[in-house]
Amino acid sequence: MARQRPRPSAWPDLDSPAAVGPQCGLCEREVQATSRHHLVPREEGGKYGPTVELCQPCHSSVHRFLSNRDLARRYSSVELLRAAEELQTYLRWIRKQRVERIANRRGRR
Repeated sequence: MARQRPRPSAWPDLDSPAAVGPQCGLCEREVQATSRHHLVPREEGGKYGPTVELCQPCHSSVHRFLSNRDLARRYSSVELLRAAEELQTYLRWIRKQRVERIANRRGRR
């Protein structure tokens, strides 16, 4: 019988209530880290505008599926972003996952 290796103490126990971290503003999952997303991209005039904290998979996916122009014109609030048709398949998938990082590449424009 294989011996189980002990979990290093530096690894969080994701099943325990004490492992609560920041919450992603888009998928609403508890994650280990978030990054600031400008709801109106800086290059579209949103340098000092509202921001939302997103997990890395959501932040990467938002920029993969939506252009900065679309973000500025159509999705300038987190509620509008959550309702974006382009993100619905992704959001249904990510809400069931325990991933912290994904490596998707931005599409060529």
